[in-house]
Amino acid sequence: QVQFVESGGGLVQPGGSLRLSCAPSISIYSINVMGWYRQAPGKQRELVATITNGGTANYGNSVKGRFTISTDNAKNTVYLQMNNLEPEDTAVYYCNARQFNPYSRDYWGQGTQVTVSS
Repeated sequence: QVQFVESGGGLVQPGGSLRLSCAPSISIYSINVMGWYRQAPGKQRELVATITNGGTANYGNSVKGRFTISTDNAKNTVYLQMNNLEPEDTAVYYCNARQFNPYSRDYWGQGTQVTVSS
């Protein structure tokens, strides 16, 4: 079982920035894809961003151009830099780790709240 240390959520005004951090309990080299998903009240969980262990990033349409996902292998941490935040970005953000071998499986963090409000 993989566990995570997530941090960086909070309250920010529209147009502001936050950076989320997620450190898995296993080596990031053993994880095929790291990512962030979010879930707003009454809505389904949706993709925010993912990054492969080869460095390829993928973003949800609503955050393209505003959010950036990155990894620091030395710190065994994945980051989500969120700029120009909008009220619609308000949600619980979940860190995710996906492994493909010997079979596909997902691990989830406990989530961190991001609230964008004036």
